Amino acid sequence: MAKAKRNAQQAKPKFDRPVDRHFYNMDEQLTGSIPMYAFGVFLSFFALMGLIWMIPFPQLGFLERMQAQTFLNWGSFFIAIVVYAYLKLAPTLSYVMLFTIGVMSFLIVQLEYVERDHGLPAWIVFAVLALIALTITLFAYCKDVANNNGGEISFWQVLTIGPLWLWSLVFRKLGWRY
Repeated sequence: MAKAKRNAQQAKPKFDRPVDRHFYNMDEQLTGSIPMYAFGVFLSFFALMGLIWMIPFPQLGFLERMQAQTFLNWGSFFIAIVVYAYLKLAPTLSYVMLFTIGVMSFLIVQLEYVERDHGLPAWIVFAVLALIALTITLFAYCKDVANNNGGEISFWQVLTIGPLWLWSLVFRKLGWRY
């Protein structure tokens, strides 16, 4: 009996940071296809950021006078909030996510140029990408939840903390601290 209690106590490690607990729970629960999660989560993030970016931003006089109206949109606020939240969770990983967001922003602007040159409207592209990515991620998540009989990680956490978790897996594989 005492041996069983000791093993139960050893099974739950103590964490210095809340993000370590989240990553541990995700590692334990999300044992399915990591490439599927990586594709789905990052594509979901990209599509959501693109959809937010496409929401019309009001033309403010002081921005027009400074010729800075093209640099501020709803996507800028989304990026600021996300990077701040990630910075509070894991500073090193938030810098990698900032770089990732920068690459995604470049791709979003390229899709805006395609739309401007009489291409498909960018919001339709992002909406279709969001549907595809969310379906893939939800499929992988439901498969893992069914195999693990539920768990502590919600689908919302997979979408919000998932990009950091995936980068933490890369950092661990490379032996880098985060």
